[in-house]
Amino acid sequence: MNISRGKLLVTTLSAVAVMGLTGCMNNPSPSSDKGTFLEAYSNIALDNYSDALADAKALQKAIDNFAKKPTTKSLKEAKAAWLTSRESYGQSEIFRLSNGPIDAEEGWVADMYGALEGQINAWPLDENMIDYTKNAKGKRTKGNIIDSRGMFNPGGEDSKAVNVDNITVEAITELNENGGEANVATGYHAVEFLLWGQDQDYSSFVKDGITKGALKAGGRPLKDFTKNRNAKRRLAYLKAATSKIVSDLEVITGAWEKGGCQTDGKGCYREAFLGKGKNPISATEAKKQVFAGMGVFIKSELANERIAVAVLTPSEEDEHSCFSDNTHRDIVTNYQGFKNILMGTYKGVDYGKAPIDMVSGADKKRIMELISKIETKIASINSLAETSRHFDYQIRPNDPQAKVIVKLKNELRKLGDEMVHVAKANGINLTVDDVTDAEETKL
Repeated sequence: MNISRGKLLVTTLSAVAVMGLTGCMNNPSPSSDKGTFLEAYSNIALDNYSDALADAKALQKAIDNFAKKPTTKSLKEAKAAWLTSRESYGQSEIFRLSNGPIDAEEGWVADMYGALEGQINAWPLDENMIDYTKNAKGKRTKGNIIDSRGMFNPGGEDSKAVNVDNITVEAITELNENGGEANVATGYHAVEFLLWGQDQDYSSFVKDGITKGALKAGGRPLKDFTKNRNAKRRLAYLKAATSKIVSDLEVITGAWEKGGCQTDGKGCYREAFLGKGKNPISATEAKKQVFAGMGVFIKSELANERIAVAVLTPSEEDEHSCFSDNTHRDIVTNYQGFKNILMGTYKGVDYGKAPIDMVSGADKKRIMELISKIETKIASINSLAETSRHFDYQIRPNDPQAKVIVKLKNELRKLGDEMVHVAKANGINLTVDDVTDAEETKL
């Protein structure tokens, strides 16, 4: 390509610097098999998920330390570990929606790996199902997993009761999305809610009488883990939920491991994805799934579900990490994951052939200009969130940043549509319908 992937455009480079995506501590070590885009994609997937798994284990350790000795310091450390874990996992979300091991819903891939995305990162969640919340008058809700004993029924269509005398991995796994998609009991956001508690800057932006300002996230008191009668159950829930995240990420990371297909599923998807083994996927089909998934993720998931719904509603309850006020980082890392695959790099390392390499002429110029505009807007969201006001304040109708966020949404949708041209340059025919989830692209 004419423009180095490491030096896309001056404005793009500066925007990324402002975004502050530093990556994880682990050093990526792409293999020497850089012969094809699919090999590069597989290597990025393995390294990204390996980082996410390492960060999840660090989160688990921080939670275990907090559970042994709940103090202000250990709670702060647990929150910091959660925030770090989101940096790596956020980038890995680009592997969704491509019929891969993270969320394939049918066939041998789903049978072998269990479509664990809904257990790991389900959102939005009805926090009232997990623990108490407070209304604007400070009144607590009741009838949740934490304060219940015996059989607990989450409610909803075809919901089934589960014994919650002891809060275990098995119990919360069975409760997750039991009776409805909002009945979330596992994953990062369940842990987030337990650590931070409810962020009171909600309900059509009622006067904030609890968290005291734009730079304050949820304010769950330490006594919820020490003096409260359900303190031990909250700690047990945190331990079970983080253990579940680690075990699920071990499964997904294993799917991308090298060395061939093992009886426990390790390496089986990578082998098939590269056209080998008992269930080979043709290169054409693999690329089609990848490019379509990238388009749907950036256009229908990030642009619509995580940005449009929040800014056009507007509703803090519809921002992705509302309890921790970390939504700006979700936007940064989700976009970065998309860019990783488009450019064939991860944490600044060149992994070989990339889709953008095959695009030329007017298409490439148009895409690169669009990327520059997008990254400037994402950088502004991130900068404001870390200096003056979080995303939930930026989406207020009277905030000038709301118009910037709406423009970002529109540009991300255009970038999703551009995947049709990227795919064509790489020998794959797609339509705009292929890169659009109509159900999730309404606003």
